[in-house]
Amino acid sequence: MELLLSADKALLALIGGTVCLALTACGAGMVFFFRNLEERVTNLALGFAAGVMIAASFWSLLEPAIELCNGMGRWSFVPAVVGFMMGGCFLAALDALSARVRSAPKNRIAAMIWVITLHNIPEGLAIGVAFGAAAPGDAQAVTAAMVLALGIGVQDLPEGAAISIPLRAQGASAIKAFAVGSLSAAVEPLFAVAGALLTARVAPIMPYALSFAAGAMIFVVTRDMIPESQRGRGADKSVICAMIGFAVMMALDVGLS
Repeated sequence: MELLLSADKALLALIGGTVCLALTACGAGMVFFFRNLEERVTNLALGFAAGVMIAASFWSLLEPAIELCNGMGRWSFVPAVVGFMMGGCFLAALDALSARVRSAPKNRIAAMIWVITLHNIPEGLAIGVAFGAAAPGDAQAVTAAMVLALGIGVQDLPEGAAISIPLRAQGASAIKAFAVGSLSAAVEPLFAVAGALLTARVAPIMPYALSFAAGAMIFVVTRDMIPESQRGRGADKSVICAMIGFAVMMALDVGLS
């Protein structure tokens, strides 16, 4: 029965991750209609995505992690803090591996592909651990996990375009640009399934897994997405979009769960 429940959670996580992959592909498909993407449009989209991820990190990941540790009393925050910092440190280590790519200005698009692919890893994990942490028959937890997957998928839309359209502008064919933009999210279903299986089979790690995903997401937001959204003019508008994204995700998570 336990194995069956784990398989069910993995299937739900796979569906959630695949939805994100499909929405990324929809964003990448914009390359068939636009050859160039204005920087200000990209900045607004990144700002919105950053807001969504910040809200999801708290309401869908950190808050449930703390609630799972209510029995610890005043120390219920400890697993969330430990997992949160571990997630950030893990992404920092991966980020260090890309230092050479980032240091070459001519590889800015390659760096963007790396950044988006990299932050799709914690997004996939976040979806997986959200489903994995849901108790059998807990419709509210499953709904919250679905909302998280939907919120992440919505912010994946502009990311596909942020890769495919610049590649097209540099001379790549539309089909190649579409494929690269879409495949940047291929890691999400894989890590969603891995996160669900691990969390479902090893219950004690649930608070750490949830907060780990949150820490990784916050690292990506502060390290890459917010700075990228502030490039050029219109920085204030990007901030407003971040606030809108935060409010939308908060409303979805609190209102539908």
